[in-house]
Amino acid sequence: MQAITEIMQFILETDKLKAVIRKTRPKDLGRYENAAEHSWQVALAALMLQQHAGAKVDVNRVVRMLLIHDLGEIDCGDVIVYAAHDPAHLAAEREGVKRILDMLPGNMGDEYLALWDEFEAAQSADAKFAKALDRALPLIHNLHDGGHSWREHGIQRQQVEAVNKPRISTGIPQLWDMIEPMLDAAEKDGWFDQQASGADLSSTPANS
Repeated sequence: MQAITEIMQFILETDKLKAVIRKTRPKDLGRYENAAEHSWQVALAALMLQQHAGAKVDVNRVVRMLLIHDLGEIDCGDVIVYAAHDPAHLAAEREGVKRILDMLPGNMGDEYLALWDEFEAAQSADAKFAKALDRALPLIHNLHDGGHSWREHGIQRQQVEAVNKPRISTGIPQLWDMIEPMLDAAEKDGWFDQQASGADLSSTPANS
């Protein structure tokens, strides 16, 4: 009974992820998504796109990675993917993940912390596929929302490609082949910042 009580305390703690608001909007809903919705949707996408992964993957491991990959945002909040990489934020996020997983009984959380580390390292086939999905969905949302967060934060086309293309084209090549012409059309429609340099996003809370 004690183990079940601890697991339920963990589950209730993850409710807080529903309060972490991102800066992309679900298609046709006119509101911003939260991090829990994002985690669910990338996990669902993994199930449906597994046959299109750039290398053979264990989708059960991928889904587990994606369901826990943003738990640290309960403590640290969300940071836009186009901001400069901040090792201090990443370390704090890992501490948040560990704090939450430590609520589980025994050593149950160790497996999931190892999966989180694997996801962040993005070296295994499973992690590369998971990272590709994590990067692709916000792009898809922007492409069906007039480039909303790109416009709001002054994002340039080259930033989108530099940050996302290596991950998506490696993890799910055919998905990048679908996205790239959509980005071409978005650029023609003026959805990206045309200035010589992008906005300073180092402290902007968002994810797109």
